[in-house]
Amino acid sequence: MISRIDLRGAAFPEGGIDRDLLPRAELDVEAALEKVRPICDDVRHRGTAALIDYAHRFDGVTIERVRVPAEALASALAELDPAVRAALEESIRRARLVHRDQRRTDHTTQVVPGGTVTERWVPVERVGLYVPGGRSVYPSSVVMNVVPAQEAGVASMAVASPPQAEFGGLPHPTILAACALLGVDEVYAAGGAQAVAMFAYGTEDCRPVSLVTGPGNIWVAAAKRLLKGRIGIDAEAGPTEIAILADATADPVHVAADLISQAEHDPLAASVLVTDSEELAAAVEKELEVQVGAAKHVADRIGPALAGRQSGIVLVDGLEQGLAVVDAYAAEHLEIQTEDAAAVAARVRNAGAIFVGAYAPVSLGDYAAGSNHVLPTGGCACHSSGLSVQSFLRGIHVVDYTRDALAEIAGHVVTLAEAEDLPAHGAAVKARFDWKVPPSK
Repeated sequence: MISRIDLRGAAFPEGGIDRDLLPRAELDVEAALEKVRPICDDVRHRGTAALIDYAHRFDGVTIERVRVPAEALASALAELDPAVRAALEESIRRARLVHRDQRRTDHTTQVVPGGTVTERWVPVERVGLYVPGGRSVYPSSVVMNVVPAQEAGVASMAVASPPQAEFGGLPHPTILAACALLGVDEVYAAGGAQAVAMFAYGTEDCRPVSLVTGPGNIWVAAAKRLLKGRIGIDAEAGPTEIAILADATADPVHVAADLISQAEHDPLAASVLVTDSEELAAAVEKELEVQVGAAKHVADRIGPALAGRQSGIVLVDGLEQGLAVVDAYAAEHLEIQTEDAAAVAARVRNAGAIFVGAYAPVSLGDYAAGSNHVLPTGGCACHSSGLSVQSFLRGIHVVDYTRDALAEIAGHVVTLAEAEDLPAHGAAVKARFDWKVPPSK
């Protein structure tokens, strides 16, 4: 059901473990780039017509328009199950608490008398927020995208989610209801790479955006990589991952349940256990057999995900090696189920989000911890962060110098300009003075 990789006795080099030794999906983002390129080019040139064609080709639905009408949003919210509404409202409340504390304030530094640099934090003007669909429905991803954008002060936002045949070509009604609950009225029935291209290039219905955020499948992640530069992106949040660093104190029932919880998302989802306890590994394997047998979505998602090359149990010699492995893996979600879990978690450098101890499962973060579940995958957590208010802000330096403050530093500026063989840079400073620029002190 799940493979083993035995790294016990392996020499771990000073520079870190070779990431190729660890479980990874066979189809990666780089391989998907050439498949999404023609789709994105088609949307660029044909706009809405291309989106309608791809809805039929990829989603099996016939639609006449891509933008969701306002009455569909209102109807979805009116018909939302009260229990689901209450759960969404609590998820929104907790997310706002966390993300509101991430707001930035402008700061001015006086470099010298008369010379200041102010860092202003300015929200992106317009953003495109992607919410996955298809195998599952993700109203929680509406919350995770919209709340930080709103808390950052973004003025214009559009949501895209795949059209669903059973709902007349509209996105799932729970997604529409979540949009309405958050006050988002610009929603599009578009999924996959074509939705990212719609945001990047614009269509007859949708104005281009400056930034695209949100999780998705490998095709969404590939389109984000392809179009990065024309648009900003949060990170390449592709098929989900969970890594669990556990020792003999971990409960195999918890570990197996958490591995299955992420395998439930997608056949390309990755579930990885890193442990120095062969007894725990064996107990988890046995528990997986029991729990998978009682689970839903086994044949189409859980089974292929756990059996795929992207999943596995990695055996290590001890905690130090385990930490080296999880840092090299750089998981989207990392659970620490060890003795003194908080101290171990504090030593982790690479992860999208860290879940500490037996009572902080990834599922909590998926819905209602207050944290954000839009996180980097595929090893990108070694250089990228999860979605936050900061994702929607730009820092702009405002430089304000008086004549005297410029005169004080002018000699150094001229010297450095000449050292770089850019004399016009120095001349731009000299032109402001009617005397010879004094040497800087």
